[in-house]
Formats: sequence, structure tokens, C-alpha cells
Amino acid sequence: MKKSVGAEKKRVKRSSGSASTSVRDSGSDAQPRKQAVKKDTFQLFAEKVRDHKGLESRWAVMEQARVEYFRGKDFVSFMKNNPDFKEILEEDKDLDTDDIANVLLGKNLLVRCDRVTKTLRPGKKKLSTWPAHLEIFRDDQSFSENDAFFAWTFEKRHPLWQTLLSFFWPVLTLAICLFPVYPHRCKLIVLYSCAGILLMILSLLFVRAVVFGAMWILLGKRVWVFPNILAEEATLKELFRFWPKKDEEEPPKWTSRLFYTVVAIVAVMLLRHHAPDEAARARYQRRMSNIIDDVLEWSPKLALSGLMENQQPVNITDAANNSSDAAGPDQTEDADLDETQGEEEADGWTDPDLKP
Repeated sequence: MKKSVGAEKKRVKRSSGSASTSVRDSGSDAQPRKQAVKKDTFQLFAEKVRDHKGLESRWAVMEQARVEYFRGKDFVSFMKNNPDFKEILEEDKDLDTDDIANVLLGKNLLVRCDRVTKTLRPGKKKLSTWPAHLEIFRDDQSFSENDAFFAWTFEKRHPLWQTLLSFFWPVLTLAICLFPVYPHRCKLIVLYSCAGILLMILSLLFVRAVVFGAMWILLGKRVWVFPNILAEEATLKELFRFWPKKDEEEPPKWTSRLFYTVVAIVAVMLLRHHAPDEAARARYQRRMSNIIDDVLEWSPKLALSGLMENQQPVNITDAANNSSDAAGPDQTEDADLDETQGEEEADGWTDPDLKP
């Protein structure tokens, strides 16, 4: 009985010791898990902020790589206008904006940058608001909202529509290559749709140029309507923004305005003088319409029929007729004259004066 009681005590001690070690192990595992959760929360916070359209950002070249960056003051105003984003940080949601940015810098989710060109260009009153070339700020990698720029260092996750679009491009390329075998109605739809879109784009660019030239010559103002229509990186809202921002550059001199006015008048006069006449325009239109008709009317059946005709055996009579048709008019007249003279000699009319 004593042995059994002692064995049970040893078993209890062992079980309690194993339980305590398991608790210790679980406690030691909980700390890195919490740290991992913290890292994940800041990573998730950075991704959400980057995907949000409220934080204004641009693209620039930094050390031979394209990066997306924002300004420090824009990040501060974004956090003031969107305080709900701090809820993503969970335990660290009470941190200030500067502390959050410093944590992102410490986790290498951000890097502080500086403009490469720090001197004013001729005719400029201040430095560019969004520089196109950046370099890493070497002095201190801490957050600041006074003329400080910060670039994202992680790769942006592509949304679902971009993934689907990447699969759609090969299909579109194949469809363009198969355009000649489309039905005639589909060809007309594609042709007029593409021509209409191209005409709209060219008309828009022409109107922009005319408005800019007129405002620059008459008022000395640089006004580009639809200023972001040719931008490489712009949202759909920014792309179709009609009115530009305020012109911050110095007004042009009156001498340059007068010079370009004379150049524009001379160019218009030259274009009007060398414009094609009605006959030339009709000829060009007929030629282009023939080319378009050839493209639209082509089909695999016509190609196969032409190939079969070329493979058919040549008839001797048809070849002789084709050779006689291919002969010049002088050769045909000479052959007819020789034949007539031969008939006259056979009838005995050799002297031209004895002919009736």
C-alpha cells in the first residue's frame, strides 16, 4: 500500500511538472505570436493606407527604380480625416501619427526620401511640389511633415481586376490578329468604333492645344484643359478633371508672345496655301476607300478560291487569246495589215493604182 501511494505521488509530481513546462512553453510561444500579430497589423495598416485614394501620392525614380511616395503633411492630414484606420493597429491604436510613421520606418515599410534637385530652375519661384527624381535621406530616418517625402518599400498587391486584365490582354491580341476572318458586320463595328475613338482623342488634343495657345498669346496664362489626360499614373477621377490648377510660373514676356503669334499666323497661311485641291482630296479619298474595302471584303473563301484558280491547268487556246490580248495595239494593226495585203495579192490587186 505504501509503495502504491508513493508511486501515485511521483505520478502527480511528474504530471504537475509537465503541466508547468507546457504552460511555460505556451507562454513563451505566446510572446512571438503577439509580436507577429503586431507586425501583421502594421503591415495590414500600411497596405490599407496605400490602397486608399485619400492619401495623395505620386510616382518617381529613386536609385534607378520607380517608387510610389507621399508627403509627410499629406499623411498627417489623412490620419486626421480618417481616424478609423487606427483601429487596424488594435493594441497600438492609441499611438500618435508621428509614432505610427516612425514604427513603419523602423519596420522598413517606409523610407524617407529627399529631392535630388534642390536649386530653383530658371523662371521658377519655388521648388517642384512633386519631384520626379528622389534619393534616400541619409541624415535621419524619422518622420517629419516639413518638406519630407516617404516612399513605400513593399510591393503593392494587385487587385483582382488587374489580374483578370493580365489574362485578357493575350485574348485581345489574338482577337486583333484574327480580324481578317471576322464577319463583315463585325468588321464594320470594329472599324467605326476604333475610328470614332481615335477621332475623339485627336480632337481633344487639338482643342487643348488651341485653348492653351490662345490663352498664352492673349492673356499670358498657361491653361491646359484636362491637365491629366496624358498622365502616366492617375486615377479615373484625376484623368478626366477638366480645369487645371493655378499657374505658379512667371508670365511669359510680351516679346516671346509676339514672336509665337507671328509664327502661328505664318504656319496657318502656309498650310492654307499648300492645302490639296478638290481633285486631290477626291483622289486620296477614293484611294483610302479602296484600301478599306479590300480589308473589309477579304475573306478566307476568296483566298482559297484564288489559290485554286492558280493551281488549275492552263488551256492552250486561252493562252493564245491572252497573248493576243497582251500584245500592243501596233502589233495588232500590223498583223491586220499583213493579212489584208495577202488577200489582195491573192485576188491579183498588186498595184495600188489598179484598185477599184
